[in-house]
Amino acid sequence: MYSDYNSYYGSTPVYNPYGYPFPYWAKAPIYNPDPWQVYIPLRDYGPNPYVVNIHDAALQNNNFRLALWTGTYLQLTLMSINVGEDIGLEMHPDVDQFLRIEQGQGIVMMGDRRNNLNFRRRVHDGYVIFVPAGKWHNLVNTGRTPLKLYSIYAPPEHPRGTVHRTKRDAEKHHG
Repeated sequence: MYSDYNSYYGSTPVYNPYGYPFPYWAKAPIYNPDPWQVYIPLRDYGPNPYVVNIHDAALQNNNFRLALWTGTYLQLTLMSINVGEDIGLEMHPDVDQFLRIEQGQGIVMMGDRRNNLNFRRRVHDGYVIFVPAGKWHNLVNTGRTPLKLYSIYAPPEHPRGTVHRTKRDAEKHHG
């Protein structure tokens, strides 16, 4: 089945349940999403059911913090940390936190006391960070582009619909 196909179209076999060769352009997967970036209206969609390409949403976000989905027991926020800035030293006594870096690089620091952040790791695209409840933590952008990430809090940490355009706005409303 593959020998005629491979001699004409190339050496990479493609599963073909129909028994006849595909043209060269049919090597693409059956589901091929539009390669052009689609604008995602960024707002809080919780607590309703919601599906989104989180990578695209995170890269599109230019707010320091934006709540994208807030439910009863879980919240997802998008963040964009400018070059040389940080999230800010914080501790959530009753909230576990998950962060995933979608773009950029930085250093995450954690510790049991605000003046002893003895856990330090470099992070970049694709890295995840788990922050247990009660840990002091900070994330500093050490790269040359904004650090784009999303953060999941369980239970929610910020009011439904939160939008902090800048770190200063976040400090005014949360600090």
